[in-house]
Amino acid sequence: MKKNIAIIWGGYSSEKVVSEMSAAGICSFIDKERYNIYRVMIDRGAWEVAHNGTTFPIDKNDFSFVADNQHILFDFAYITIHGTPGEDGTLQGYFDMLGIPYSNCGVLASALTFNKYTCNNYLKGFGIEVAGSVILRKNEEYLTGEIIAQLGLPLFVKPNVGGSSFATTKVKEPSQLQSAIVEAFQEAPEVIIECFISGTEVTCGCFATWKGFSVLPLTEVVSSNEFFDYNAKYHGEVEEITPARLPEEITLAIQKETERIYRLIGARGIVRADYILSDNRPVLLEVNTTPGMTPTSFIPEQVAAAGLSMTDILTDIIETPFIKATAIKHL
Repeated sequence: MKKNIAIIWGGYSSEKVVSEMSAAGICSFIDKERYNIYRVMIDRGAWEVAHNGTTFPIDKNDFSFVADNQHILFDFAYITIHGTPGEDGTLQGYFDMLGIPYSNCGVLASALTFNKYTCNNYLKGFGIEVAGSVILRKNEEYLTGEIIAQLGLPLFVKPNVGGSSFATTKVKEPSQLQSAIVEAFQEAPEVIIECFISGTEVTCGCFATWKGFSVLPLTEVVSSNEFFDYNAKYHGEVEEITPARLPEEITLAIQKETERIYRLIGARGIVRADYILSDNRPVLLEVNTTPGMTPTSFIPEQVAAAGLSMTDILTDIIETPFIKATAIKHL
């Protein structure tokens, strides 16, 4: 019997539009001969599933719905919400309580990585090199002059919890800092300000399934914009080179670092780590536990470069909790 798979998209942030694109990508990759696929949209107004051209409300008591007099339950949730509540551990806790397996990191790893400042400083304690930064919280006082004195110029201002470069500004002049902070606070209750690091931006995907751990080829990001902003990410204003044009020893070092980070945060599923390569040293920018999954996103590009199949990988991710559960029963 086919398993019922919920592809969960939407969310409460500006990244909802990106989430919808990722959901379409995942639906295109998943083996439809093996699984029944349902798109479930979650936002503040409703939880609903698309089925046979109609939408039906989700019963939050057991994450199910009723259609054509049938009560349909889900066997697995593939979470592709970029932002809250799908990337920060909130949905993960809900599914843990219901006993429904899901695609990505658990509550702790999701909450940790969603908070850029906390995650980077946690990893810094293990010797991972990260950019210098400060954290601002609403209703707390700060002095822009002190921030510039500590971090220098240029610097980056962005929401501490969020992604896709929404409300992210590269500040090059002191007069620009206050307005950049105000813009970032409109997107999230915390703002992270990071020093600028000159170098080559690269990103590395990896994943773990019941078959073991796999690290993917690196992608080199070359943008003519000021930085890898929203237009570069989603409007094609960037050149993405996979595999990255790097010496083998540097590539292997970054892949090894990515695996170490994966294990340090206790990750599951597909994860991507972004770096700036400065003087041949990888400096971690952030860890993404819900990476974009459109056909032109980094992960599908890296999977193709590795000679692997997205369909096979997603099948392995879906089957992993069931295979592990079967193995435990036989102990």
